[in-house]
Amino acid sequence: MINWIEILLRSVILFFTVFILARVVSKKNVGRMTAFNFINYVVIAIIAALISVNIINDIAIGVVALSVWVLLPIVLDFLSLKSKLASNWINGRELILVKNGKVLEDNLKLARLTGEDLLKELRSKEVFSLMNVEFAMMEPSGEINILLKPDNMPITPAHLGVKVNPQTSPQTVILDGNVINESLSNIGLNSNWLMNQLESIGVSLDNVFIGQVDSSGDLYLDLFDDKIQLPQPSVREMLFASLEKSQANLTTFALETQDDDAKQMYNRNVQKLEMIIRKLEPYLMR
Repeated sequence: MINWIEILLRSVILFFTVFILARVVSKKNVGRMTAFNFINYVVIAIIAALISVNIINDIAIGVVALSVWVLLPIVLDFLSLKSKLASNWINGRELILVKNGKVLEDNLKLARLTGEDLLKELRSKEVFSLMNVEFAMMEPSGEINILLKPDNMPITPAHLGVKVNPQTSPQTVILDGNVINESLSNIGLNSNWLMNQLESIGVSLDNVFIGQVDSSGDLYLDLFDDKIQLPQPSVREMLFASLEKSQANLTTFALETQDDDAKQMYNRNVQKLEMIIRKLEPYLMR
């Protein structure tokens, strides 16, 4: 076989082989890999390259070497899952660098970090003062996670006792002017609803680049023609306004009627609506 054809065939086969092996060996994010995981991938790539350019003439030897570097990490990962002791030995242990606001210099030396390195890591996480740090830990991957002191932590709705609507991912229902019926059915809608929405806004389907529907039924559109101004989605705001308008109408009816029973009935429903509005306000006006 002509040499360049042989190298071409080897390269194509090894390309897809390494592609499959990389998916089999580990699904970890590259940023969360340990040093050994990274070295393992590099060795697999080097062996594949040596086979590809015919430096390793015997394909059987190359396959054996590849198999070792693929199978052993899988075995080690399996042991890590089964035993915390094995996991600590294989992947390393977490290392506490700051505890109760104090830097643990001995652990800093074990991590081979200087004080400046630690400050640099804090700054990369937008923490510019060591006095704000309660706890810092280095993960086996080398990443440093930080817990701020309670008085420096950002305020969340939970701290304020405010209930917020659980967020769900929006569904993409239009892409490049094409309707995605599967996404519509996932949220209980259909193409007729979508067409009515587009008609009410005055936009044609072929002018829509991306269309998404969130959990509350609001439709967001990005158009090919950026000069067209679209109204902002307002399903929740309209519902909240309708409830307040209904409450105002009931209050008016109660004031205008001369019938005592009707007046009491209107007032009772005004109070019920008031309770409903207060409960729904965090969800509708977030």
